[in-house]
Amino acid sequence: MSDQKKSVYKPKSISGFPEWLPEFRAVEQQWLDHLRRAFESYGYCSIETPAVEELNVLGAKGEVDKEIYVLERLHKDENEKSSEARLALHFDQTVPLARYVAQHFSELTFPFKRYQMQKVWRGERPQLGRMREFYQCDIDVIHVDNLPIAFDAEMPAVIYEALTALDIGRIQIRISNRKILLGLLEALHVTDPVAVTRAVDKLEKIGEASVRELLSTEAGLNDAAMDAVLQLAGTKGDAQALRGITSQNETMQEGLAELTFVMNALKHLPAGAAIADLSIVRGLDYYTGTVYETALLDVPEFQGSVCSGGRYDDLAGNYISKHLPGVGISIGFSRLFDILKAKGHIKPGRKCPTDVLVILPSEDLRPMAAQTASALRKRGLNVELYHAPQKVGKQIEYADKKGISYVWFPPFEDGKTHEVKNITTGTQESADPQSWLPAT
Repeated sequence: MSDQKKSVYKPKSISGFPEWLPEFRAVEQQWLDHLRRAFESYGYCSIETPAVEELNVLGAKGEVDKEIYVLERLHKDENEKSSEARLALHFDQTVPLARYVAQHFSELTFPFKRYQMQKVWRGERPQLGRMREFYQCDIDVIHVDNLPIAFDAEMPAVIYEALTALDIGRIQIRISNRKILLGLLEALHVTDPVAVTRAVDKLEKIGEASVRELLSTEAGLNDAAMDAVLQLAGTKGDAQALRGITSQNETMQEGLAELTFVMNALKHLPAGAAIADLSIVRGLDYYTGTVYETALLDVPEFQGSVCSGGRYDDLAGNYISKHLPGVGISIGFSRLFDILKAKGHIKPGRKCPTDVLVILPSEDLRPMAAQTASALRKRGLNVELYHAPQKVGKQIEYADKKGISYVWFPPFEDGKTHEVKNITTGTQESADPQSWLPAT
């Protein structure tokens, strides 16, 4: 026999690809269930698209190539050239949605309301709340030619209910309309509005002085124009706060009317749950009207927006000759979960879903114990049958370590009754597998 030691690979986590222990995975699944219920309560249907898209489809949005993971087989066919990699992991769910709507256009009913909760992949530097593989939870409404403004108001209502269900403290959705700022920039004859919107988008992060510098150096604004832009961006409050803004042109007037409609439609939410905040512009010129960002007021460790989005003019213009405006919002689910877990805001859940562990007294009694477990399962309980006829104390210890609340003792001898033990309280009583229910 060889004395050579077997080489053992020491397992390690891959940076940027999170995995949780069962007690935290259970909480993650509960959160996803809460979001799913909220989305479906407003009539949004679920879709799931493949993890991969054609590279040409992903490239149509003009994203940075270095963030895209290209998919190739380790061993290729002899006639398959390495330069012909055509598939890549999707980096968001907007591009797959655009392709999906274009491909299935004739089969969908519009307005098309969908939600999508899937993993996406981005090749960026991993850090807390920033991962290479993560869940995004998106909802969008898409219509042909014209999308009613009522959907812009529905988005924050859905998100408020979805995030409130997670029990993570007060939620504040900050809403603006890009037409207001863009209309002002038209009136000021600003030649580079994109540079201005990107600078204003950083206002909360870098402060007014730094934004002024950007507006001066990158957008070429003079002092008077900067004052006008920053005064507008400082507007916050309810629909009433918007009345103090003087409309400069039709674009600005249209944006103010749309935002006023949205804010009035959200009056049913608690005070402060949704506010107009004209500093929210979303730096991407992808958005054309209403824009959203969402803050966690009771979690100061969470910086930035947990949920953002807005209205766009044409979702699938690169894939179909139809005008398909839409409005959507995306929850950075894994980012939210990662930060709250790291900061102690998430308590671990159950280590397993089992409600009852059925004791296995002996091999001879396995059929009867299995029948007992089956009877309990048919009544909606999650039940494990212990795997081997070991000492009863060891079986109970197993249940205790897994956080199983009840241990079921089938009759060890003829003429005896079933009994169930509550591990938490220590009480044990006779029970019938056809009628017993755990204490609520």
